Amino acid sequence: MVSDDRRSVIRMRGITIEFPGVKALQEVDFSLRAGEVHTLMGENGAGKSTLIKALTGVYRIDGGTIEVDGERRVFGGTADAQDAGVWTVYQEVNLCANLSVGENVMLGQEIRGAFGIDWRRTHAAARSHLEGLGLTIDPRSPLASHSLAVQQLVAISRAMVSDCKVLVLDEPTSSLDRGEVEQLFAVMRDLRDRGVAILFVTHFLDQVYEISDRLTVLRNGRLVGEYPAAELERTQLVALMLGRELDELESIDAAERIIDRHGAPVLRATGVGKRGSIQPVDLDVFDGEVVGIAGLLGSGRTELVRLLYGADRADAGEIEVHGDPVRIGRPRDAIGARIAFTSEDRREEGIVGDLTVAENIVLGIQAQRGWLRKVSRSEQDAVVSEYISALGIRPADPNARVRNLSGGNQQKVVLARWLATAPELLILDEPTRGIDVGAKADIQRLVARLSAEGMSVLYISSELEEVLRLAQRIVVMRDRRKIGELTTTADTDVDDLVAIIAQGDAALPDTAARLKEDAA
Repeated sequence: MVSDDRRSVIRMRGITIEFPGVKALQEVDFSLRAGEVHTLMGENGAGKSTLIKALTGVYRIDGGTIEVDGERRVFGGTADAQDAGVWTVYQEVNLCANLSVGENVMLGQEIRGAFGIDWRRTHAAARSHLEGLGLTIDPRSPLASHSLAVQQLVAISRAMVSDCKVLVLDEPTSSLDRGEVEQLFAVMRDLRDRGVAILFVTHFLDQVYEISDRLTVLRNGRLVGEYPAAELERTQLVALMLGRELDELESIDAAERIIDRHGAPVLRATGVGKRGSIQPVDLDVFDGEVVGIAGLLGSGRTELVRLLYGADRADAGEIEVHGDPVRIGRPRDAIGARIAFTSEDRREEGIVGDLTVAENIVLGIQAQRGWLRKVSRSEQDAVVSEYISALGIRPADPNARVRNLSGGNQQKVVLARWLATAPELLILDEPTRGIDVGAKADIQRLVARLSAEGMSVLYISSELEEVLRLAQRIVVMRDRRKIGELTTTADTDVDDLVAIIAQGDAALPDTAARLKEDAA
């Protein structure tokens, strides 16, 4: 592990960035030392991307200071950051696919001769830089002919040609297989040994502990703390990322309901997966059951439910509805099987902002029937009035533009759309994210009521207390695979769930034994 006496290449103090109505970062401190791999951790909305964009010149800061090698810097753009030696390699590599590998490596640093660029010497220099990273490929080959893993190493090589002091790797392993990850980590360790400061962002917990020297944890735009990786247990890290907010919501006893799991489930998924996205998963959901899906961001929660709904197409596995095999290759298939889905990204995949509340609500019914069977005006009015009242949508104006509603009321409109189709299984992906406590309580009460009335629900939330409050059973995901399953009882608490997320199958026997002992 890197020693504490290494000099700080980057010192960010009191970094504050505000967007209209939102403080994305609030007086965050961050330091990065020469010769270390420092991982930035936090759930969605924690501020990781915003901090990186402040460091790399994408965003101007509203408060605070940035120092590089002890010199205060003001970055007006990415070119300013690169001039200071700060380079970024993104998940989607930002290179010129139409150029050769060597042209990309030496872009802006070409070797010139008497008659312009000396391409023989330029490609020879590129070969030398690539071999310095353990990459033996023809620098004259087209960049587009190589895998994403190789392209990332080419991007790193380009940064090193430009005297990179700080290398920011933003989710570089998300699309790599294990062998490619090991190749990347070997390069990272070599660069660390040469004194390069590396800022690493990933949601793969195993990778965090495999490569990191230090960790910085952000939550809700604030600094939680900075820790040596070797001294922070996984369970502690997960708890720090998720936080423990005071429960301002009234008690909901949905998780304590007894579910009859005899007979065919409403939904049975067997070995459902997609190569490069999520490993095969088995999952049952019974009548009236709320099944929670828990795990850190990037664990595969959303990828799983998108396969079940047909928003993404699975390449493995089978799905049954009430014991009958069904083929769900697109959302319309799921709607036909009476499965509804609300995306975590309600602005891009949920609401249609320019339409009215009424128009948004009837979209689901119209999609279910097909566009040739129009929903009559009288039926529209009746359905819209019913759900505006039932869900407490405010303002209670069917002609209001949805883009002008609060986040909580937008979410209620999306829920109304799908409830109007009378689904048997409702898939909710982060339905309470970014909404106020009152709207959150309304939605949680609605889920509990729907479950009591016999509707089945698959429920994803980053707030573990929320999952425990509502779910009778919880599927735990990590690193894009199912690692455990927990039937909740009155004695199940957040620590049990955190232990499984952090430790996987190893935590299940201890957790089960403790719950049995508590019950006795």
